[in-house]
Amino acid sequence: MRTLIVSDLHLGSLSRSDVLRHAEPREPLLEAIAGVDRVILLGDVLELRHGPPGEALAIARPFFEDVGRALAGRELVVIAGNHDYALIASWLAGRDEQEDPERLDVEQLLAPEQASPMLQRLAEWASPARVSAAYPGTWVRSDVYATHGHYLDCHLTVPTLERLSLGAMGRLMNRPPRALASVEDYEAVSAPVYTWKHEVARHARTGVALNGIGTVDAWRALGGDRATRPGRSLRRRALIGGFTLTVAALNRAGLGPLRADISPGELRRAGLRAMGEVAVRLGLDDSYVVFGHTHRAGPLPGDRQIEWQGQRQSDAPAAGMRLVNAGCWTYDAAFLTAMPGESPYWPGSCVLVEDSGPPLLMRLLREHSHAQLGPLSA
Repeated sequence: MRTLIVSDLHLGSLSRSDVLRHAEPREPLLEAIAGVDRVILLGDVLELRHGPPGEALAIARPFFEDVGRALAGRELVVIAGNHDYALIASWLAGRDEQEDPERLDVEQLLAPEQASPMLQRLAEWASPARVSAAYPGTWVRSDVYATHGHYLDCHLTVPTLERLSLGAMGRLMNRPPRALASVEDYEAVSAPVYTWKHEVARHARTGVALNGIGTVDAWRALGGDRATRPGRSLRRRALIGGFTLTVAALNRAGLGPLRADISPGELRRAGLRAMGEVAVRLGLDDSYVVFGHTHRAGPLPGDRQIEWQGQRQSDAPAAGMRLVNAGCWTYDAAFLTAMPGESPYWPGSCVLVEDSGPPLLMRLLREHSHAQLGPLSA
């Protein structure tokens, strides 16, 4: 069975960074879909943290209708991420109300109507494709597991707002990162954070503190963007000094371990270390683990292969594990270079899994220009 894995569409983004809201960038993806037996949408398909869900659903409908026609009679699997957690939250809440629910495994397979009314609506739009839901991931093959990857935030050393929220929740519940050992543990720490953010967004458009845009703005201000690194102003140096002191204070407060390094290289390494940590704790040591979430596709030519072998916080590779990131379909200028297709954050990546062999990373929009994909082209 040929499976195409696509992650982080963020349909409905307030910043209009979601390139698949437009028909033209959808064409290469629809052509790829026509040649496979199954498509897995690997989380953050909808952007439900920016405002009421109806707005995101209206933007997403043409995409699902197109995919349904391209995939007619074949399988579409939808996996929830942290930005569209509401796709699965009602099923999880109902499960919690059971007297003796079965423990969550690394794969729960559900019919759309079991998952949520919202996912059922997506399934109706995607007809005649056969739609199902999975959470927090699914086995694509006996040795290939796919998950959005949002649990990695629990182990991330980059002090994002999401990481700090999960750290604070872990302290409140007496579940520090070192104690997390199952899907149940990760859900206990993350579900309250995700649910609260979604409930806020249900009633009004959210500000940068909740919708994730503020994290990118802070990264640029602190010099994470290479383009702004030369000629740093005194103000920026002061920001960096203050940031270093803040990270040290957060570590002393027990919200770490965190690092003050937010360079592009460290963003990549931190995400891979954290995902490796999750995979080891969930017993995925001997598998290919395909994930998204960080928006950084890989491994790419020039990447250090050892970093993609499931390095954990201890920097020791996990035996047999190989990580693959499906990238994203969002145009985030802060992470891109002047040369189209050059940045690992360039939109349009996906992963093809055949019956045998390693998952293949594909970059479908490398020939597109900034003008074709940028929000201002809308």
